[in-house]
Amino acid sequence: MSTRELTAALQRAQSVLRRRPEMGLHEDSPAFARWEGGSRVVTGHANGTQILSDMPVELGGKGDKITPGWLFRAGLAACAATTIAMAAGAEDIELAALEVKAVSKTDSRALLGIPDVDGESVYAGPSDVQLVVRIAAHGVAPERLRALVESAMRRSPVACALPNPTPVDLRIDVDPA
Repeated sequence: MSTRELTAALQRAQSVLRRRPEMGLHEDSPAFARWEGGSRVVTGHANGTQILSDMPVELGGKGDKITPGWLFRAGLAACAATTIAMAAGAEDIELAALEVKAVSKTDSRALLGIPDVDGESVYAGPSDVQLVVRIAAHGVAPERLRALVESAMRRSPVACALPNPTPVDLRIDVDPA
C-alpha cells in the first residue's frame, strides 16, 4: 500500500469514527496457544497463521525456535513501526526508511521460581525495555520526524500496555484427563 493509499484509508476511518465513535471499540483477534510437548508451543491466529516457539537449551528447550519473550518484543516493535507508519501517512509524509528494534532484559530466576538472595520474589516481566527507532523521510526536518515518532508512540497499543498494565482476567477450565 502506498503512502497515498494509506493516507486515504486512514482519513476514511477517521471520518467514520468521528461520526460513530462507538465503532472504535472492538474485540481483538484472539491468539490461541497449544502445548506441543516439552517447552514447545504453537500459537495461532484465526486466519491460519501459526508460530512455533520454544525455550533456549539452558531452559529445557531445543533452542531452535523463537521464544515467547521474543514474540513480546516483536509485537512491541511491529506495533510501534505500524503506528509510526500510520502517523506518517496521516501527515502525508513519505517515509524513506523506518526500522524499530525492541530490546529488554529478563531475569530467568523468576521463570524458574527462584527468589532473590534476600528471599523476595524476582520480577518475571522484562526490564530495561528500549525501542530504537531509525526513521528517514526526504525533505522532512529531523525535529518533525522526532515529534511524529513521539506522538505515534503515545498511540501505540502495545507500547501503551507497558506503563499502564492491563488487568488479565484469568479463567481456568480443567478437562478430565
